[in-house]
Amino acid sequence: MADVDQAEITHVIAEIISRLKVTTLQAQLKEAAKKEAQQPGVTKATLKDDIINGLRNSGWEKILRNAVFREMNRIRGDGGLASNAASLAEDLEIRKEPLGYMRDAQANWEKKIMKSMNSMCSELSIPLARKRPNDEQRDLLQKWNEMGSDEPDLSHFRPVYAPKDFLEVIVALRNPNCNITNANKDERSVNALPGLIQVPLEVLTPSELQSKFAELDPKYTQTGVDDTNEILTQLFSSERHKLAKKVLDSKESSAAQYFLRRGSPNGTRADMWQSALGVTIDHLSILLYEQLKGYVLQHDLLVDSLIYKDIKLTATNDDYYFVFEDYLYQVLLVFSRDTSVLGHFDRSSATPPKSYIKGKWGQEEYAVTYPPNGVIPFHGFSMYVTPLCYLYAEPTRLYLMFREMYTRYFYHLHTISSHPQGIVSLCLLFETTLQSVHPKLFQHLTDIGVQPLRIAFKWLVRAYSGYLSTTQLHLLWDRVIGFGDLRLLPLLAVAIFVFRQSNLFAITQASGVDVAMADLFSLNIIPLLQMLLF
Repeated sequence: MADVDQAEITHVIAEIISRLKVTTLQAQLKEAAKKEAQQPGVTKATLKDDIINGLRNSGWEKILRNAVFREMNRIRGDGGLASNAASLAEDLEIRKEPLGYMRDAQANWEKKIMKSMNSMCSELSIPLARKRPNDEQRDLLQKWNEMGSDEPDLSHFRPVYAPKDFLEVIVALRNPNCNITNANKDERSVNALPGLIQVPLEVLTPSELQSKFAELDPKYTQTGVDDTNEILTQLFSSERHKLAKKVLDSKESSAAQYFLRRGSPNGTRADMWQSALGVTIDHLSILLYEQLKGYVLQHDLLVDSLIYKDIKLTATNDDYYFVFEDYLYQVLLVFSRDTSVLGHFDRSSATPPKSYIKGKWGQEEYAVTYPPNGVIPFHGFSMYVTPLCYLYAEPTRLYLMFREMYTRYFYHLHTISSHPQGIVSLCLLFETTLQSVHPKLFQHLTDIGVQPLRIAFKWLVRAYSGYLSTTQLHLLWDRVIGFGDLRLLPLLAVAIFVFRQSNLFAITQASGVDVAMADLFSLNIIPLLQMLLF
């Protein structure tokens, strides 16, 4: 057993080193070490110790520690590494997704998406990509900060898919090697009660969830709960701000992440999220953003029109977010060109879509990733960015924060996988938890022809963006980042159904349920989560 543990540790270290080598950190550390070696008083005999001490004193040890913490979080978020020595050499495809039927379903879904893209190209007689003429490049540059004023004709464009289309694919999932009707109906097994998800994935039980999210226990003070009492607000807010300042001054990503488990005060949230996620803004970041902006100016992609269309259909029609329309165009157009986003496919069940150079169809040597970041936007995709616009006014910072949130969390929400935080598992967790905590409510809804997941799915796939008020959404995302766990999303959905049970029990027609669950803006979400868990 000790040999296996040692092999695991060795593999984790090797994995972290390989991940850090493809960042700019290694080059920056080398440059900093050279400067330390040139300091007065440094001799050959003490060179190593002097460089180490110099790097530590100048803050590089903390930077490196934060980078290692960030990669460890990603490894945990990816479902961890292989748990025994024999499995360390497994094929990359198996490590990305161990279940064959999940891999097949994701591959088929990707083919369907690309078929929709290609059909749109054929119908509209437009290419996937074209070089912009010089005068068009100049015009786009001039209106870069006012793209919302542009009104291109998007009437012929349609979203490649909507969340409800994706749900139908998930509902149709079946494990060909498992007969659900014969499954052992214990606390962990799928379909202890009827539901839409018909695959036997393991999800956490209520007691395990309580342990997992222990810091949400009402015995601990919480931003989003204890700051609602006028008498206590001033004292609580003052103490929480003092602690937030200490955490930020420490520049420790691990401390910032733990702090977020009980919520961040307004005014410190932007810095706290950035510290917790390990996002750094330097001259290289700014150069990268400008380079990607240049790519947007040079080439027009079909996905640009899809991004425009999505923003027009969603964010610009939202009372909270329409003011950020220009920011959304900038961030999402730049995002579509960022090839560093492709790195998340190494740990995702998905594969970046490919297209072929004109006249070379089917010849793999002429295949290119399309779009460059490998992500085809769907209806509502832009809503992943909108809550961040309230926190980050500087475009580069806004962009880097969104990219980190997407590659760490959001990609799970539109990818078919068996990952514990993948959308399939989140849907299953919602159904099993609702069945467990309130079987009568679940049964009542199914009796009147309503599957609760069909209502909750749109909340889950957008991480509640556009459904909760911005204040409450920020409080929820505090905890998602703090715990590094998307399973809070289905738990909140269960809590909302339980909270509105009196209204739901009074409804006898399916159409009435949609109306009763349509407005979430009045909810205070932290007390709801506490009610459900504790």
